Amino acid sequence: MTKIKIFDLKEQYKTIAKEINKNVTNILSSGQYILGNNVKLLEENFAKHVGAKYAISCNSGTDALLLSLRALGIKKGDEVITTPFTYFATAEVIALVGAKPIFADINPHTFNINYKLIERLISKKTKAIMPVHLYGQSCEITKIRNICKKNKIALIEDCAQSFGAKYNGKYTGTFGDFGCYSFFPTKNLGCAGDGGMIVTNNLGKSKMLKKLRNHGGLIRNIHEYVGYNSRLDEIQASILVTKLKIIDKLNDSRIKIAENYKKLINNKNVKVPYQAENSYHVYNQFTLRVKKRTRFIAHLEKHSVPYGIYYPIPIYKQKAFKDFNYKCNLSNVNKITKECISIPIYPELDKNSFNKIVEVINKYK
Repeated sequence: MTKIKIFDLKEQYKTIAKEINKNVTNILSSGQYILGNNVKLLEENFAKHVGAKYAISCNSGTDALLLSLRALGIKKGDEVITTPFTYFATAEVIALVGAKPIFADINPHTFNINYKLIERLISKKTKAIMPVHLYGQSCEITKIRNICKKNKIALIEDCAQSFGAKYNGKYTGTFGDFGCYSFFPTKNLGCAGDGGMIVTNNLGKSKMLKKLRNHGGLIRNIHEYVGYNSRLDEIQASILVTKLKIIDKLNDSRIKIAENYKKLINNKNVKVPYQAENSYHVYNQFTLRVKKRTRFIAHLEKHSVPYGIYYPIPIYKQKAFKDFNYKCNLSNVNKITKECISIPIYPELDKNSFNKIVEVINKYK
């Protein structure tokens, strides 16, 4: 039996290699490598796909968040409410603009920020809420949007893991002031390097974002802001244009695998992911909960089943944030970080690998 992989990027490439190779060759021959026609086409197609007016590409999901904070003028002395159970970049960018991340505990079923705990954290310094749609499932975004409107603060959606996910039939990323996406290779819509995208319905903000990603200006040697070098290159854009054509099919495959996992995993010691009724989950990760995780890991390793742990240390406990001197003790996130473990889920996962994963999990005692 072939070795099971936690993800397999090569198999997906094989299915679209002809078109990608042709496009890359054309780009290399053209001499236009940055912010060319492929970037323009991707931004147009992306905005149309999710139902936003404007899409602005950049060089990573991290920069998508950073540029959005900058476009809102968030700075030193401000606060942004977010989740401590996410990749470090979510809170890192808040600190990078000089603001302080304020953490709310999570919903233990969805792993997303608990909207019921947000409002009590709002202060005069609060300028935005930045929820994360974790593992491919939307948070309760309409409730959070209502909190933002009531308190007149901004909403930035971190959609790094949720491209294609929906809440009440509407795509994540289109509820707030900005929706921020990552094109890291292992995302549902991934490129062959780093890449990111911001969507917004605000024309003025979209123009500002285009300047911020290009050293603060659109005209050579004219700089309206202190910006960044955060431009998406043509090769990555062309790959994403190709993948965007088949993304619904790829997400459908993920969902089918997830549904089969849920049907066939039958072990009282293992809890499969919860899906809210109003949520269209696209399973960037298939994350289990197990109480004796170290023992479970040993069982998986014994049978050569790969796994991933996202994220073992809550952000507020990270050494990089020691100067913030956080006193919070968030019970749900502290518990989940010790129990969660992700198993392989990607569109090309073969039947034999799938069956072995299920068999091994069901034999765990």
